[in-house]
Amino acid sequence: MPGATARTRARIDHTITSGTFSLDGQTFDVDNNVWVIGDDEECVIIDAPHDIATIVEIVGGRRVVAVLCTHAHDDHVRVAPELGRAVEAPVLLHPADLPVWRLTHDTPPDGELADGQQIPVADVTLQVIHTPGHAPGAVCFFAPDLGAVFTGDTLFNGGPGATGRSFSDHDLIVTSINKRLMSLPDETVVKTGHGDDTTIGAERANVS
Repeated sequence: MPGATARTRARIDHTITSGTFSLDGQTFDVDNNVWVIGDDEECVIIDAPHDIATIVEIVGGRRVVAVLCTHAHDDHVRVAPELGRAVEAPVLLHPADLPVWRLTHDTPPDGELADGQQIPVADVTLQVIHTPGHAPGAVCFFAPDLGAVFTGDTLFNGGPGATGRSFSDHDLIVTSINKRLMSLPDETVVKTGHGDDTTIGAERANVS
């Protein structure tokens, strides 16, 4: 159509925020990855750690479809309610993680995530994969059109996420990874909650 402007293809934007993680009476310094998926017009934000201003800056005025929580540990959701208000978007969490959420927030998130849920944004769709183990409501977001899966603290460069604290289960996280993530193509890039990228193929030998 004359005068029409073609939409840009969806991309993955990334920033890192620094702060603390507290659970079971202990506190640790952490750096968290924040992933923003979308085009020049709209996006979703994966996780809301530490610093609203840094996240809003990478959004850059785009319409935010949702703030998606991989799980409810405080270093991933500490600023989630405030971020949701700042970008005028709902904060979504798997309901199995509400007990963990309540350790940080008195009011519930705005909505729920469900296994198999499809979240369209720009010209791609994210698929919700429930992967309990690191936390009961932990989820990953698979973007087949981008060749990437956003794993939060379920799968890292080097293997499964930690399971030595409340609400976690080592056998369950290994089962979740083997049944739900290892069925993805080997070349799928794993975008983690902390640290460097890896691939599904590279992590096959690290899950046990």
